[in-house]
Amino acid sequence: MTLGMSRYRALSYTALLGWCIAVACLANSARAQVPAPVGPDPAAAANPDRTAAANPAGLFGENGPISTTNLLKLVHSGGPLMIPIAICSFVLLVFVFERAISLRGGRVIPRPFVKRFVNQLEEGLLDRDDAERLCEENRSPVSEVFAAAVHKWGKPSVEVEQAIIDAGERVTNGLRRYLRIFSGISTISPLLGLLGTVLGMIRAFNAIATFNAMGHPELLAAGISQALLTTAAGLSVAIPAYIAYLFFVSRVDRLIIDIDSVGQRVVNVICAEGLAERKPARQKSSRSKAA
Repeated sequence: MTLGMSRYRALSYTALLGWCIAVACLANSARAQVPAPVGPDPAAAANPDRTAAANPAGLFGENGPISTTNLLKLVHSGGPLMIPIAICSFVLLVFVFERAISLRGGRVIPRPFVKRFVNQLEEGLLDRDDAERLCEENRSPVSEVFAAAVHKWGKPSVEVEQAIIDAGERVTNGLRRYLRIFSGISTISPLLGLLGTVLGMIRAFNAIATFNAMGHPELLAAGISQALLTTAAGLSVAIPAYIAYLFFVSRVDRLIIDIDSVGQRVVNVICAEGLAERKPARQKSSRSKAA
């Protein structure tokens, strides 16, 4: 079990590294598409007053208006709220990988183990001690439910079913771990984008009030661009987060239904009523063999 968890952590860290490499590659490729300035602009040198009026107080920064081909400049132009939005996307990617690995059907309900375990119980090849040993060796979520049922071996079916229900609730909580993170990111990211939109509009109105920008729409570009960039970034993170939340919730529900169905088969075999029904049939079979 410890080895398995170490493998999942290693895969999560690999996802983190892959995310960083992808962002760096995008940034470098985007930077390569932007031609570097080869010298001072002759028009700006000939008419410095016009240049200062078009970019008062360095409103657009040293390199002019916002570039849409450079990823790093694009993120920088979105303002400080792009940082928490980027962190949300970082966290989202990590936990998508983690849940995709942890909620695999072969890990939660290993079919070979379940088939062999239930068949051997129905054929009477396992006693209580052997069944407990197999469950401890497997250490999967479904084996935890089987182990809870085996502890009530020979009890009335109501008690065995209640043991499976209690164990199923514990297993369900483990399967639903981290799903609230997806829901939280899908809620927080648009709010961060909305806050960035408000800050961008404040910046635009400050430009109007300070530099009388009503006749110069280029002076409003920085604030409006910041507003639109943060909104787009927040939605770009929130939409995949909500899709991931719905996907993993449906997967957990399907796994729980499968665990309940195989658990009911175990109840029918090891409860007092099931054992009482199987005992006469076993005695009859042994007599027919002896004859």
